[in-house]
Amino acid sequence: MAETASTDAAGPVPDTLLYLDGVSVSFDGFKALDNLSLYLMAGEMRAIIGPNGAGKTTMMDVITGRTRPDEGVVLFRNDHDLTKIDEAGIANLGIGRKFQKPTVFEGQTVYDNLELALKAPRGVFPTLFWKLSSRERALIDETLVTTGLAGQHDRLAGRLSHGQKQWLEIGMLLMQEPELLLVDEPVAGMTDAETERTASLLRHIALSRSVVVVEHDMDFVRALGVRVTVLHEGRVLSEGSLETVQNDPRVVEVYLGR
Repeated sequence: MAETASTDAAGPVPDTLLYLDGVSVSFDGFKALDNLSLYLMAGEMRAIIGPNGAGKTTMMDVITGRTRPDEGVVLFRNDHDLTKIDEAGIANLGIGRKFQKPTVFEGQTVYDNLELALKAPRGVFPTLFWKLSSRERALIDETLVTTGLAGQHDRLAGRLSHGQKQWLEIGMLLMQEPELLLVDEPVAGMTDAETERTASLLRHIALSRSVVVVEHDMDFVRALGVRVTVLHEGRVLSEGSLETVQNDPRVVEVYLGR
């Protein structure tokens, strides 16, 4: 399992995929992020936990370009300054984000949802004459298997269970072939079986790309078996294995003890 990146005066080391240093964001005088520093290695999956208002969503907004920080450094692959790139540009760089509520095309089949999510030429004429390549068909088929939806490929997305819709949306992000996947509370509202399946899915995805998971469900975080970062009042409060942070008195006081 990859560890948090070490840094020196020059900044992140070569294998750092995501580098946040001294990031602050204020809204009407409220500091949503307060000198936040966090580093993610290429190929690492990290769980982010913390009480409501800790800055988890704002952090993801900064990474994806929805919110500009007041100050601080946000780098992707060491040489892309995310504070100077818009949302579309950041997505094209290879950062995909899944929000808590699934957003799929409910009137289309599972297969069609994945096809629509492909990186493909946009515009009237390219769209009219565009056809799936053998590589794209293979990617769709692989994603159907990865998400456990191969048997549902011709089913309307609107008829899927809540958990299946979550997996479909994760699959739609995979069609963009991101290097970094940001996933916000993926198991909210899921059954125990769906939660277990989602943990397995994310562990599989993390074999080939980096993943950041924001979650409140401690059993799910335990099933991921990854390094955990605890945010509080916009900064890192504690970091380490789940057992380490659960035994940190500061974490117990501000989060787990509530």
